[in-house]
Amino acid sequence: MRQARAILATHQLSKEFQGFRAVNEVDLSVVEGTVHALVGPNGAGKTTLFNLLTGFLKPSGGRIMFNGHDVTGQPPERIARLGVARSFQVTSLFPQMTSIEHVELALQSATGLGRRFWRSDKLMRRFSGRAVELLDEVGLARLAERAAESLPYGQKRALELTIALALDPKLLLLDEPTAGMGLEDVGRITALISRIRAGRNVVMVEHNMSVVGSLADTVTVLQRGEVLAQGPYDQVKADPLVIEAYLGAEVA
Repeated sequence: MRQARAILATHQLSKEFQGFRAVNEVDLSVVEGTVHALVGPNGAGKTTLFNLLTGFLKPSGGRIMFNGHDVTGQPPERIARLGVARSFQVTSLFPQMTSIEHVELALQSATGLGRRFWRSDKLMRRFSGRAVELLDEVGLARLAERAAESLPYGQKRALELTIALALDPKLLLLDEPTAGMGLEDVGRITALISRIRAGRNVVMVEHNMSVVGSLADTVTVLQRGEVLAQGPYDQVKADPLVIEAYLGAEVA
């Protein structure tokens, strides 16, 4: 039986800030074709680790391998060109641009037109067919001509996810995809991620453990910058150390 390949792996990855070690020798392996969740209490190092993986922070030590490439310390744009797309915890849309314009812009960024901010409508229309397909995939096709500022919060997050998908990434990193949502929107985004995960690799930081339990194949629990436990959700949530550190109220 062929061993599952890791699309992303870290080896003793560390990050220190003025003597404080936020991430301490973390070994992480994201198996191809899976959803991998990073969880832990506040201050556990989740966001710092996420920023290291995407190049927004440079590590103090260790290595990061993505799809056979050593990307340790590489800038975000270099990592993105290798096939990594990231969504952020805080929405970062252009308020006046429509949904379809956002997706068209993302689609053209991978072409030779990527550094030209101003384009003719005729030039951008070449991307409209694929943009509509992607919007339909996340349930936003009927809102293609709506300005981003007029969308409810949950639909803004869905649009951001569409933008990431437009980059056709090998690895999709989601930073708190359900943060700030009501129960109804949480259910919609969870169902959306479940639909689009087919054939994709996903790493997500998520605080909602019901979302983690329904989506993640593997869960890494961090505490004080170190890996406390790692494995399938049912195994991890039953770990006494995890219950004591983080999940006690969730699984009691």
